[in-house]
Amino acid sequence: MAEVINGKKFAEEITEKIKMETAKLMESHGVRPGLAVIVIGDDPASQIYVSSKNREAEKCGFSSITYRPEADICEDNLIHLIQELNGNPFIHGILVQLPLPDHIRTEAVIQAISPNKDVDGFHCINVGKLVTGAHDGFIPCTPAGSMIMIRRIHGDDLSGLDVVIVGRSNIVGKPIASLLLAANATITIAHSGTSELPDVVRSADILVVAIGRPEMIKGAWIKPGATVIDVGINRVPALKNSKKPTRLVGDVEFEMASIVAKNITPVPGGVGPMTIAMLMVNTLKAAYRSAGVVPPIFH
Repeated sequence: MAEVINGKKFAEEITEKIKMETAKLMESHGVRPGLAVIVIGDDPASQIYVSSKNREAEKCGFSSITYRPEADICEDNLIHLIQELNGNPFIHGILVQLPLPDHIRTEAVIQAISPNKDVDGFHCINVGKLVTGAHDGFIPCTPAGSMIMIRRIHGDDLSGLDVVIVGRSNIVGKPIASLLLAANATITIAHSGTSELPDVVRSADILVVAIGRPEMIKGAWIKPGATVIDVGINRVPALKNSKKPTRLVGDVEFEMASIVAKNITPVPGGVGPMTIAMLMVNTLKAAYRSAGVVPPIFH
């Protein structure tokens, strides 16, 4: 049976370090990291995510403020709000909760955020820095958290390891490919259009799945002894005799995969807590840079 990778435990360790580094910044420069979250409308899932981010920010010693515009806010007014936050010296990180309403262009909103406050790491300047190997940008939170887990299992040098990434999104697939390449891994990016997907998956020493389809990757596809990082989180009907109507599953068939793999992330409790922890890391780094101080390293 695979060892289950405890993302919650890793995230708690990172949070403790964030608390200490926040206290140092407050003592030395009088700067408290500030995070602004914008969530539009009343989508229940978005509200849950935002609440968890706010709780984590407060736990880390940050100031946190949430803006909740109505669902019919126009794009210009949303961008105006972002521009005001760009100029607010007490706000170091700006996060706009996705997805946005259909009448607002996601890309226009992302590019309106100052690259120095883009703690999601989605601005084209931060994307460019990641791809070219610069170290002063922000890395998207889910890939950053996933890489910490991979490094704790396999070390910093992934030379000789074959990695398959299933999913090519700008949020996970493409950025984690850049991170893995920088760590000397040999990577393959697969997706819904990949032919013979089971055979491609079976070649992976490390498998990262972020395709958004519940339990699409079957346990029989996994290479024996592989490390599996399951980024997916999907709500599906509960099993028989359950007291709850639904349950959460990943993009990997966990029960069967855990028989074959050596290490595997659970859903929930794997990548999710690390994603929020890395959001706090990025906000802390932004605050340090605003004070002209080299930010601490997390790994």
